[in-house]
Amino acid sequence: MDQQLKIEMGEQGIVVTTLQELYNWGRRSSVWPMNFGLACCAIEMIATTMARYDLARFGAEVFRASPRQADLMIISGTVTKKMAPQVVRLYNQMGEPRYVIAMGACAISGGPFKQGYNVLKGIDRYIPVDVHIPGCPPRPEALLEAFMMLQKKIDSQPLTGNERPRFLDAGAPGEFPVPEQGEHDLEPPANNLVWPVAAVIR
Repeated sequence: MDQQLKIEMGEQGIVVTTLQELYNWGRRSSVWPMNFGLACCAIEMIATTMARYDLARFGAEVFRASPRQADLMIISGTVTKKMAPQVVRLYNQMGEPRYVIAMGACAISGGPFKQGYNVLKGIDRYIPVDVHIPGCPPRPEALLEAFMMLQKKIDSQPLTGNERPRFLDAGAPGEFPVPEQGEHDLEPPANNLVWPVAAVIR
């Protein structure tokens, strides 16, 4: 429908929408993050929920203690290789549709600890990340911007067709492989569904 006509009808008290717009509006207006923090970025995440920044404006004030009641995981801090299996396991327990925000340089790429033997060089090696927030640590305003970006992404998701989100695709995987501690590193080194590993030719 023409946008101008939609506005005119709205002024007369008539609301016209589609099932897709209504469905996506409900999803984006009630994102429930998981009560989960890993390192110093978690302090900034906590600050975002306080009165000064008021994350409740986005319908995300309910931080759930159980992954079964949450649909957003904010990876806020350094992910060590010892912690990575637990992060993937928690992600697998979350209900669909589920989303991930990687908050800070450590969650995205390992940050200043990238050269350490015990730090994962980005959580997107094992689970799909929807929004990346650079910074060390990123300020609460950056997390609010990430929420708005996530809401725009949810708003634009069609319910049918090839562009539909993963949770509406019956053939998409419901769970992702949980890495295990191998002899020298995590096994597998990455999830091929989200991070294809190029073959090394020597």
